[in-house]
Amino acid sequence: MTGAKPELGLALLNKETPLREPVESGSIRLKGTQNQMNEPNANTEVEKLDLSSLDVAELKRQELVELFPEVRTEGGKIDFERLKAVLGEMVDAGRERYGMNWPGKAECMRTIQAPSMGTLLPMPDESVDWDTTENVIIEGDNLEVLKLLQKSYLGKVKMIYIDPPYNTGKDFIYPDNYTESLQTYLEYTGQVDSEGRKFGPNADSDGRYHSRWLNMMHPRLFLAKNLLRDDGVIFISIDDYEAQNLVRLCTDIFGEENFLGFLPTVMNLKGNNDEFGFAGTHEYTVVFAKHKDRVKLFEFPIDEEDEDDWEEDELGFYKRGANLKATGKNAPREKRPNLFFPIYVHEGKVHLERQTPTDVELLPLTDGQEMSWRWSKTKFQKQPDDVIIVGEGDGIAIYKKQRPSLGDLPSKKPKSLLYKPEYSSGNGTAAIKKLCGAQLFSSPPKPPALIEDFVRIGSQPGDIVLDFFAGSGTTAQSILELNAESEGDRKFILVQLPEGLDPDKPEQRAGAQFCDAIARPRNIAEITKERVRRVIIGLNKQENLFNDNIVRDRGFRSFKLVPSNFIPWDGTASNDADQLAKQLKLGIDHTRGDRTPQDLLFEVLLKSWGEPALSLKVGEETIEGVRVFSIAEGAFLICLEEKVTLEFIRALAARKPSRVVMRESAFAGNDQLKTNAVQTFKSQGVTSFKVV
Repeated sequence: MTGAKPELGLALLNKETPLREPVESGSIRLKGTQNQMNEPNANTEVEKLDLSSLDVAELKRQELVELFPEVRTEGGKIDFERLKAVLGEMVDAGRERYGMNWPGKAECMRTIQAPSMGTLLPMPDESVDWDTTENVIIEGDNLEVLKLLQKSYLGKVKMIYIDPPYNTGKDFIYPDNYTESLQTYLEYTGQVDSEGRKFGPNADSDGRYHSRWLNMMHPRLFLAKNLLRDDGVIFISIDDYEAQNLVRLCTDIFGEENFLGFLPTVMNLKGNNDEFGFAGTHEYTVVFAKHKDRVKLFEFPIDEEDEDDWEEDELGFYKRGANLKATGKNAPREKRPNLFFPIYVHEGKVHLERQTPTDVELLPLTDGQEMSWRWSKTKFQKQPDDVIIVGEGDGIAIYKKQRPSLGDLPSKKPKSLLYKPEYSSGNGTAAIKKLCGAQLFSSPPKPPALIEDFVRIGSQPGDIVLDFFAGSGTTAQSILELNAESEGDRKFILVQLPEGLDPDKPEQRAGAQFCDAIARPRNIAEITKERVRRVIIGLNKQENLFNDNIVRDRGFRSFKLVPSNFIPWDGTASNDADQLAKQLKLGIDHTRGDRTPQDLLFEVLLKSWGEPALSLKVGEETIEGVRVFSIAEGAFLICLEEKVTLEFIRALAARKPSRVVMRESAFAGNDQLKTNAVQTFKSQGVTSFKVV
């Protein structure tokens, strides 16, 4: 073995006494590792669980091959020349084209494709109603977290709201080195020794002032798009500094065909007189869909002043909509001859044929000119009760009955300029001051009423809402209060960097003192969690006053970004005896010593289950004296104990799960036991057996 690395473990591990039912000799090959014994009679294979985050480049390659299978090469790559031939004239081969570019954009794509080897550590002691809640708060760098969410939450999120740093020169705290995100995050939070990387604001004197902001936003928005459902929508708050760049960036990522709105959002109706030239009254809300043709936006309930516009018939509420006589350049009869025909009014309803000689005949005429109807004959036949008849004699006009789009109740469409008195930035400060007893931030948080309205527009009960720039937790408060008001059950996922708070800095002193008062570390993520706890306490007190017995989700699971529970094989390690011993030890057990089975469980779920893992209800039982976690009523069984027996494996397989994950170290190097496990699971129809 001198001068060469050994295969990881299996040939060198201690063998135990043969099992009562020995299997034929053969090799065990571990996919994705260096653990291979290439015997010619190899007859079984144990697959290693992939502990990296989703390979985004591979996902896109698979999507491309699905659309164009003919461009796949024998090696599984993409033949670009063949793809160009398939697309023909649709390929723009020119060097100059319209689009957005900036220094560092190519590096952004490499950052997106770099896998994360982190995990999310469950923190039950920091949580509220851990066992029952489906809400999640994650402390960590959102780039790493978004990567870790890809496998479990791909296409699961209905709505995203974010209020990112505005790049004012004061609030940009993300590291310069985007390619080492987990490492720099660990240094920033003091989990590893610092190597002197710079953290701080993005000064406008920096030669790459806008580029740095775009380099921060691009990979996060790219990964966030993957998490959206096909009918998903994203709302982003921004001010003048980067508003235009943000719209262009979203156009680049989501496509200009999925643009929904660039909405002035009035936060200070009196105006900020400190601004040059004009007293600023508003920020902006940028809205994009993942697929505009599939997204559904929802309307607001009507206010009291709007109630007089609505009436009710046997089908429900309605109000007068558009006049059914067409207007505009395409309205004349010669433009739409099929839509020119007579309609007859009989006993308050419209008909396509005369019912009595006294029926009033209507034709689409304007000042004697023949026009057309908005509806076809078929639609008039199908929806005669959706027509309002106004006037008498020659003055009769017909209008569409506009039905509510928000359930069965009257509703109204949001306007493209967002304003309510409740949107005032002062209400954001008042909300956190009421909960926490002080104004904790120099910049006011968003008012809950604004985020609540975004949530109304972009989601329905049961949907998941993600905010990965969570700040003080306004989004969680908005959802919890909206759920209380409407008996809804929307779920939230918040992500917040544990940005430090320095009591020696005036703008951070109140926040640092608040963390001291609640005996928590001085960082914004702790304020996020504590605010949500206090919202929950307040809502529960209100319901107790009114004896409300409705069971609602008033909790959250807390998680923290840390390095993976499993130490990866280091292919660059030296060949000296100490290093070899360490690497061989990893072949037996490569878990970090301070991690619990629950810690390991959530990493396995996050990286293998394919469903929202962080809120899963996990069952626990004992089989042959060994603890087993059960997911989806036993469809997925996970054993993370240190030792197993053949009797246990048989009992586990007898449950007939579809998937099984076990700890590799539980086999203690016993190849025959591992081989028996493979064959036993196969015989019981287990489609996937992996070790970790």
